[in-house]
Amino acid sequence: MAVLEFKLEANDNRSAARAGSITTGHGVIETPIFMPVGTIGSVKAVTQHQLVTNIQAQIILGNTYHLYLRPGMETIVAAGGLHRFMHWDKPILTDSGGYQVFSLAANRKINEEGVLFQSHIDGSKHLFTPEKVMDIERSIGADIMMAFDECPPANSTYKYAMDSMQLTHRWLDRCVAHFTATPDRYGYTQNLFPIVQGAVYHDLRKESCQYISSKHAPGNAIGGLSVGEPEPVMYEICGLCCENLPADKPRYLMGVGTPWNILECIALGIDMFDCVMPTRNGRNAMLFTTKGIINIDNKKWERDFSPLDDGLDCEESNYYSKAYLRHLFKSGELLGLTIASIQNLAFYLWLVKEARRHIIAGDFLSWKTEMVPLLKTRL
Repeated sequence: MAVLEFKLEANDNRSAARAGSITTGHGVIETPIFMPVGTIGSVKAVTQHQLVTNIQAQIILGNTYHLYLRPGMETIVAAGGLHRFMHWDKPILTDSGGYQVFSLAANRKINEEGVLFQSHIDGSKHLFTPEKVMDIERSIGADIMMAFDECPPANSTYKYAMDSMQLTHRWLDRCVAHFTATPDRYGYTQNLFPIVQGAVYHDLRKESCQYISSKHAPGNAIGGLSVGEPEPVMYEICGLCCENLPADKPRYLMGVGTPWNILECIALGIDMFDCVMPTRNGRNAMLFTTKGIINIDNKKWERDFSPLDDGLDCEESNYYSKAYLRHLFKSGELLGLTIASIQNLAFYLWLVKEARRHIIAGDFLSWKTEMVPLLKTRL
């Protein structure tokens, strides 16, 4: 098939929110969309069948760094790519490993060639270059591949942020050249998204947007946010980037975030989101629901036999009670982690689906204004 196709279907009259669709070799993704994180070919505590039937996920993420280390490219290639290895027939997006490099500050060295790092598994040393990362993502078989970038800390000095952004741009040139020179794997089209960097500096972010836009990629990503900066700053930079990225290409905000973050950033013009928060918080007894936030550990739920969330079209949310899930957590039962993770992911997918519905209906901004304080409510 041809390269990824993005079709705009509706624009909100009172904000920059928009609804659209992304067509890939593994199906259509309706936007705005939230993408569950399946770092090593698995969304933690959730089966692929549950992702489709209960959560209604349309696309998931895999991570280049983690999959490269384990199970390794030889195994994934022998299986026929990650889709076949994990039995997932919908789209997959792969991060480039740039954020993992950022988080491994004590065990990596960055230079013009790439990044030399130590494995968190066995301490072995590895070199990631833009070319090698493209080869790894090709081998994984991602429908959407992210360019290799450096993610600077939120408190970076202007000089560090500028040098980092320029390095990311030079690496992008190498990614594009190598991506263009190599064929798609496994019989479908793979697509490369560049990543905007520049920390919290407006002029750097604008320059980065202009640079990556010049590559005419099928989509663009915004990186380096939600790494410690205040929420208002994140929204400010996100809005600036949306204003300076092509309107006819999908915009992906990497690693963000809370339900209210997602609604605010949809209003700014973002189409795609991912975050580990739904599953990570779920495994730690925090539930996101259509009525607010629940800490299922609290004693107040001990004899509450009402469903977890009757506002969702999800079997687990309607079938199991708050009292039962609390019992599972207090007993250390693994089933509790699965139910909580499904609840949170189903909620996130419901949230973006509702956002899309209200954008098309023309009342997104008023709906968002009502929803944000509700989503922050502690029950």
